[in-house]
Amino acid sequence: MQNSRYLEAVIREDLREKMVFLGGPRQVGKTTVAKRLLAASGRPPNEGYLNWDAADDRRLIMEGLLPGPPGLVVYDEIHKYSRWRNLLKGLFDKHRERYQFLVTGSARLDYYRRGGDSLQGRYHFHRLHPLSFAEIGGQSRDDLMALFTLGGFPEPFFSGSELKARRWSREYRQRLVLGELPQLERVCEIALVERLVGRLPDLVGSPLSLNSLREDLGVSHPTIARWMEILERLYAIFRIYPFGAPKIRAVKKEAKHYHFDWTLIKDEGLRFENMVACHLLKWCHWREDTLAEEIELRYFRDTDKREVDFVIVRDGRPIRFIESKRSESREASPHLKYLHARFPEVEAIQVSLEGDYDLYTPAGIRLMSATRFLKDLV
Repeated sequence: MQNSRYLEAVIREDLREKMVFLGGPRQVGKTTVAKRLLAASGRPPNEGYLNWDAADDRRLIMEGLLPGPPGLVVYDEIHKYSRWRNLLKGLFDKHRERYQFLVTGSARLDYYRRGGDSLQGRYHFHRLHPLSFAEIGGQSRDDLMALFTLGGFPEPFFSGSELKARRWSREYRQRLVLGELPQLERVCEIALVERLVGRLPDLVGSPLSLNSLREDLGVSHPTIARWMEILERLYAIFRIYPFGAPKIRAVKKEAKHYHFDWTLIKDEGLRFENMVACHLLKWCHWREDTLAEEIELRYFRDTDKREVDFVIVRDGRPIRFIESKRSESREASPHLKYLHARFPEVEAIQVSLEGDYDLYTPAGIRLMSATRFLKDLV
């Protein structure tokens, strides 16, 4: 098993001046990172770690008591406490000279950190993503296919077993819908949300019609829109939106969605697209959270149905176009050629699951295998 995760060093540095909030999907490794940082700070194994789900710890949290001598304190799942923000504000303002505070939990942290947050200016926020090709030190096609088959969540990946990975994925979805969701959100139709979660993997890679989903499930448009937002807050899925510019007739509204657990996708081409999406989003979030860049992941689709899988936008301008392909190809896709011709200054890359190569077309489009492309991300 790997020794550390990609965010540990920057979190350790950020804790010197502010609280750190660490969000991300369930079982992505947030608690492991927190306990490693505790151990590195010199704390005994369980000293300094408080979990809202443990009754004894919950009592200490509600009473505002701090464990042990001054140092690092970790609050895990504290977002389930309705007064967690005011509690942390008071503790930080009073004890910031002697204590450091690391707060881990689900996407609720991200949801509540926005406008009107009483904690503004008191913390840095980071998002921990599943393992990626670069993070596992991937070099070979075998490394790539292990990640492709087992997924990027630590438990199934390090198990090395396809059977264990499938069982983990199934149980993970059940825990998310039947366990996590009712604790955090007011949703009465849990069975319908479970049906939605089961339906979404088949819709990866195409603009998502909420109206079609609404009709399938027999609910209103506001209801299906709210459920999709909830699934995003729980890091079950993420959505990317169209990139539009005056020189292209881009569509304006429909989002595409992807899953943090890409093993849910049966079609290999779409699973690869989903895996690339996860790698690119991880890179964008890392640059946003650690380097304060205004960067986001989008896609291109115009009114003539031309589509390029991914567009990375920084400060409102495209900096990279990426098209994913399952099979090795020495010819760039016509749609990528079209978009690159209109933005010749923007790097254009076509990446494939198969092969081991790094080439350029006469038009300047880069053709790469995933083993070459993904290792240069984070």
